[in-house]
Amino acid sequence: MQNLRDFHKNISESKTALVGLLRDRSLLTDGPYTLRSGELSNWYLDGRRTTMDGHGATLVARCVLGVLDPGVTAIGGMTMGADPIAVATAVVAHEAGISLRAFSVRKEAKAHGMGGRIVGPLEEGEAVTVLEDTTSTGAAFIESIIVMQNGGHPVVQAIAVADRSNGSVAKQMAELEIPYVALITPEDLLHSA
Repeated sequence: MQNLRDFHKNISESKTALVGLLRDRSLLTDGPYTLRSGELSNWYLDGRRTTMDGHGATLVARCVLGVLDPGVTAIGGMTMGADPIAVATAVVAHEAGISLRAFSVRKEAKAHGMGGRIVGPLEEGEAVTVLEDTTSTGAAFIESIIVMQNGGHPVVQAIAVADRSNGSVAKQMAELEIPYVALITPEDLLHSA
């Protein structure tokens, strides 16, 4: 049985492998591409080409577990980008004997069934980590954080697989007093890419 410290020790090795996989599968450099923010970029990271593949999902999960706050028992974020990361991380954690559940934040409240925007097996008042696959402005992070807090779930950490915000997301998280980790930056991806 493993614990989070084992993942913390191996984060460098997992991150190196993940950067290589993202470069091979997800990094597109033949732009221009229009980002969610509306800005144009000559490169784009299609993270789901990695996070929705078994090998890629496992590497992402190991990296997330390598930086995860040890008190967190639930992880997720805005649907679609965070969903494969949260589920993969919960599965890899389970296989290591670590209890961790995934959740998803809907873009809009559902009018039927149980309704609401939060989906998953969360316990009332449970503290969570919010995820994002790629962040440029932090808008999806902020929306997820607000939804989770309004639902009674304190957000104790935010993790981005890739951060292309030039420090603006880290600043926003600092203002919200939420510890923030960006696993990969443009320098990691574009250095000798």
